[in-house]
Amino acid sequence: MTNEVDPSTPRTWKTTQVYAMAGICLVIGLALGYLFRGSASRPVQTSPVPQMASTGGVPESKPPQMPSLEDMKRMADKKAEPLLAKLKTDPNNSDLLNQIGTLYKATHQFKEAAGYYQKAVDANPKNVAARTDLASCLYYQGDADGAINQLQQSLSYDPKDANTLFNLGMIRLQGKKDPSGAVSAWQQLLKLNPKLPDEKKSAVEKLIAQAQKRGSAQ
Repeated sequence: MTNEVDPSTPRTWKTTQVYAMAGICLVIGLALGYLFRGSASRPVQTSPVPQMASTGGVPESKPPQMPSLEDMKRMADKKAEPLLAKLKTDPNNSDLLNQIGTLYKATHQFKEAAGYYQKAVDANPKNVAARTDLASCLYYQGDADGAINQLQQSLSYDPKDANTLFNLGMIRLQGKKDPSGAVSAWQQLLKLNPKLPDEKKSAVEKLIAQAQKRGSAQ
């Protein structure tokens, strides 16, 4: 989810990945906002540090370990430094605040990310992309109701926003156990975005079918 933050970068996932996430609980950093363009850029790239052998200083052949959340926090802090420097002279720059939030979201620092996204939407309430990512961060922190509230506010500014409608469906389904609410959001997505690429349209249609099946089983 390149080191530069570019809010215009689209997120594209294979249809099979979208299908897989429909049948399981949301996975942090995967399910929300990646079928359609959100405010975040490509992910912050991490380079695992090779494990050194105890003798001879030769790297062991075992697989590299994933960085810890603390490691990722340090990486985000480092990458945010030049943006934070700019923020000092332009503290109400919604796009800049959005970019900083994106860095922290990409490294799973959802509390920090939510703080910057909140400042971004305070500075510009019509920043739908930032508000939608704020909703994702709230959801990842366990606040499904707060996330839905933010998504509904996003829709008041842009009723057609595909990313917002997609996330609303996922949170209603997984966070609120509301298959009918999810189906309603996704049907609205398809209705208001008739020119979706076939792959994305097919993925949403499959999610709708699965949610309807889940609803009938309740």
